[in-house]
Amino acid sequence: MQVVVLAGGVGSRLRPWTNSIPKPLLPVLDQTLLEHVVGSLPVDMVDEVVVAGGYKIDQIKAYFDGSDTPFDVRIVPEDEPLGTGGALGNCRDVVSGTFACFNGDIVSSLDASSLLDQHRRNRSVGTLGLWEVEDPTRFGIVGLDESGYITRFKEKPKPEEVFSKLINAGSYIFNDDVFDWMPQGRHSIERDVFPKLAEAGLLSGVPFEGYFIDAGTPEAWNQAVVASIQHARHKNGVLHGDLPSWFADKATLEGVSSSADLAHSMVAKSCIVGDSIVSMSTLLEGARIGNQARLSSCLIGTNAVIGDGCDLEDVIIDHGSEVPAGTVQSGGCWPSA
Repeated sequence: MQVVVLAGGVGSRLRPWTNSIPKPLLPVLDQTLLEHVVGSLPVDMVDEVVVAGGYKIDQIKAYFDGSDTPFDVRIVPEDEPLGTGGALGNCRDVVSGTFACFNGDIVSSLDASSLLDQHRRNRSVGTLGLWEVEDPTRFGIVGLDESGYITRFKEKPKPEEVFSKLINAGSYIFNDDVFDWMPQGRHSIERDVFPKLAEAGLLSGVPFEGYFIDAGTPEAWNQAVVASIQHARHKNGVLHGDLPSWFADKATLEGVSSSADLAHSMVAKSCIVGDSIVSMSTLLEGARIGNQARLSSCLIGTNAVIGDGCDLEDVIIDHGSEVPAGTVQSGGCWPSA
């Protein structure tokens, strides 16, 4: 089946990383974020991935044209921001039959084939993966009956409007007649389509458990890395440590000082780590960490250099940049915007 990935954003919350690399191509261990998103379906069910996007799409196309992924990638360009509904509607001429649709930065334990089973059983136009949260006011909430039909849908309710803690988890199965319910041009599928389908009895939902991460922020990015380590979402690499970190290969592990202390982190190829403490952080290819540095919840870009004695917490370090020895910083990015 076809899979549509809604990837229209510029990844502003992950800048400056995304100034040069589109978010779908950022690596989570040994796979791109886009591959993790598509991984909600068993690989033998996916024959084409349709990326609905408008940011650095030539770079995305070039990457997958040269990769050995088991599916074809087609780009449907978004010349202007169309919203979630408009971006999906823009794919109406290239998508047919029953297809999956995922928001472009979701890393979760969902097996979307369970959505497909419910979708066929209920003969729905759309079926949503559902996740339970304590505070649903930042999400779209649903009312769900015993047969798995969604009876109500409310996007970003006010506290007094909350009627459920089950939220839309950004993972869907649709029939192509969903396009008949969509207005032309820019619109929101959550505000303009889902409430109408629910009212007509044509929307279903499947709650799931495990983990659900929207990897669009630095904190959530590192959570996605940790979840991918804990749940073996990688094909290659080496795990090491009591609080295991992932290393791209044995040579990378050997490039880490024996006195370094790493926990819950990702270390890509050709990284060098001195006698330092690194926790809950992501080091992209070629990053170099000096001695007596402390990194906590940081994103270290490709070929970036962190000097001796740096103390960094919740900082995004741009690709190719150099942080001088002794720098202390909490939050923000380097160099500063």
